[in-house]
Amino acid sequence: MIRILVTFAIAGLGVAAFSYVDLPLPWLLGPIMACLTAALLGVPLDTIKVLNTAMRGILGVAVGATFTTALLVSMGAMWPTLILIPLMTVLIGLVGVPYFQKLWGFDFPTAYYSAMPGGLQDMLIFGEEAGGDVRAMSLVHATRVLFIVAILPFILRAYWDVDLSVPPGAPASEIAWQQLVLMIFCGLVGWKLAERVGLFGASILGPMILAGAFALAGVLHHRPPVEAIWAAQFFIGMTVGAKYAGITMREVRIDLTAALGFCVILLALTVVFAEAVHLLDLAPALETLLAFAPGGQAEMAILALIVGADMAFVIAHHVLRILVVIVGAPAFARLYRL
Repeated sequence: MIRILVTFAIAGLGVAAFSYVDLPLPWLLGPIMACLTAALLGVPLDTIKVLNTAMRGILGVAVGATFTTALLVSMGAMWPTLILIPLMTVLIGLVGVPYFQKLWGFDFPTAYYSAMPGGLQDMLIFGEEAGGDVRAMSLVHATRVLFIVAILPFILRAYWDVDLSVPPGAPASEIAWQQLVLMIFCGLVGWKLAERVGLFGASILGPMILAGAFALAGVLHHRPPVEAIWAAQFFIGMTVGAKYAGITMREVRIDLTAALGFCVILLALTVVFAEAVHLLDLAPALETLLAFAPGGQAEMAILALIVGADMAFVIAHHVLRILVVIVGAPAFARLYRL
């Protein structure tokens, strides 16, 4: 409990510091950087895992609440960019595996499941079953999410002059209590139903599907209030930063450095694909960058929500990427070694 309280306090200081110096996304990046710094200094950190997972449901409800019939119809036109996602995923693997093996001495299972840009938990499970180093894979994936989430806001503000200070929703006081209750229902019930049927990303996709159904039925009219969105950012940011707790100097020297180099490769591939989509005029540039950046699904949903991007477009591409990795990763691993 003391570790959890210390972690909350450090994350809160991160929010305050980012707000004071007017840095973007203080509720997300503040906790990430504060907890990361504390972890590197050897401060013991811990979080409430169930609560962290539940907070992702807020983002699922936020995405689902934007669904309309017109939006669903328009999703059929996404196929030209969606088909690029498997291609990009394969390229990431072809570049990433030899990068981790040849340059950093990772064994094949650790290199392969570190390179695959899927969900953290899924990649750790697959990697552990294959005999990989769970700690190394965890640090690589945490760094991938942290790097992408930390750098994208500055790119968005520099190139598109996006105002990241706009509140991502209305305050709770302006939303009818019936709507708030319905959102809570969608978040909790959608999450648990999705878990029961074995849906990957259940804490986000379950609430998104249920909230989307209510929105299409004309029952749900609002996204979650701004206070809930801020809370989701806070917990997700704190969780990302706290993953570095207990990191050793050897892990900093090898695993963390290798992960940062891989992040540069990922960013370069993202820019190449985003530029290709832009030159072919297949989708708006801002949405394309958010859709192809291989960050965490929840973190990308937050950025899309805050900048007012087409959330359905962004989330559809991330869901496909994770689906391709989860379904194809074990089979591709066997083919890769042939």
